[in-house]
Amino acid sequence: MSRTFDLIIRGGEIANHAGRGRADIGVTGGHIADIGDLSKADAGEVFDAAGLTVLPGVIDTQVHFREPGLEWKEDLESGSRAAVLGGVTAVFEMPNTSPATTDMDALNDKLKRARHRMHSDFAFYAGATNENADVLAEMEKAPGCCGVKVFMGASTGDLLVKDDEGVERVLRAISRRAAFHSEDEYRLEERRALAVDGDWQSHTVVRDAKAAIMSTERLVRLARKTGKRIHVLHISTAEEVDFLMDCRDVASCEVTPQHLTLEAPDAYDRLKAFAQMNPPIRSAEHRAGLWHGVQNGLFDVVGSDHAPHTREEKSRPYPQSPSGMPGVQTLVPVMLNHVAEGRMSLERFIDLTSHGAQRIFGIAGKGRMSVGYDADFTIVDLKAKRTLTEDWVESKCGWSPFTGDTVTGWPMATIVRGSTIMRDDELVSPSMGEAVRFQETLGAA
Repeated sequence: MSRTFDLIIRGGEIANHAGRGRADIGVTGGHIADIGDLSKADAGEVFDAAGLTVLPGVIDTQVHFREPGLEWKEDLESGSRAAVLGGVTAVFEMPNTSPATTDMDALNDKLKRARHRMHSDFAFYAGATNENADVLAEMEKAPGCCGVKVFMGASTGDLLVKDDEGVERVLRAISRRAAFHSEDEYRLEERRALAVDGDWQSHTVVRDAKAAIMSTERLVRLARKTGKRIHVLHISTAEEVDFLMDCRDVASCEVTPQHLTLEAPDAYDRLKAFAQMNPPIRSAEHRAGLWHGVQNGLFDVVGSDHAPHTREEKSRPYPQSPSGMPGVQTLVPVMLNHVAEGRMSLERFIDLTSHGAQRIFGIAGKGRMSVGYDADFTIVDLKAKRTLTEDWVESKCGWSPFTGDTVTGWPMATIVRGSTIMRDDELVSPSMGEAVRFQETLGAA
């Protein structure tokens, strides 16, 4: 008697803990039920993956979807639509909205807005301030919260904890891993006068490499003092790479596709404000340092830091132009192009886009392609050559710093908990996003 599944992904190459090879995947009830030769099995739906590679679902652990309060830039629906069109199955969304996600009411409001309206699965960060340490312990234990986010340097929004006392107070109040925007605000304040009107090259002078390494050294010292786990976001300097290699006892870290792909001064010459982000795109020396970190296993995750602004906002002269760029939809093709060009292996791509997030954030039931886990898959054509065009961009901002680039490797389908959400660059199922679960909060009501 043949077995019956809800879905069989048949005939593709799969890449998981067992390596790379031909196998079928059987899905029942939104979970992986079997992996192997399922040629004699039946299913309600069969996905023909011949010629394609099936990866664990990509998880983007840093996006800014701007809702509530800034919906003209992005919202939860449009941002998650961009995510699944780009092969991303789950996102962790940042707290610098308006109002900021700094109390339980704001967190619950986001969760309510997101459920079955977002196309991907989701979790939200709690935002730390100098006044809310007493509520962070409750927030980080709430279902759908991925942890606490701290801005040590000012960026979009008004969330900021710049002093050691404030950071230590936050770390002592919480028990889960906290994520940090690590730039030293005191140094940034001293250097803001160095901004040259209309000259985006000066962005790297204002927010220089020393501001990043100073902050990260402070942060690690405080993590060791308090015995807490930290996650350093969007590393941008070679100095931080060298330093963090000796800090693996307390620190995990992230790199972005932008910092691995773009470099100064070319990016600012070509893109001007559209290359402006915090921390900045830096020189070839720093980009090489980041790749050294990738190749030596330092980085735990790649996050897009998707942070859209409108063309009108970006058209303001520097320094009035806002920092941030979209990236959730381009994460997979840009990083697969690096795989195609030999800068990293497909296995390292998987570690950075699914396994790493599962490991450091303690995601329950996602981030691995094995029996019992959620049936989340990013199905790609590793040989497809495409040019990134603006008509493909789903973000409300309508632009990408990678427009015009030709890449090798393309997301052909996005499957979330056994449902095919995107196929061949089109949405094929209604939004059905649910909150990501975490091992440390499974008992939460």
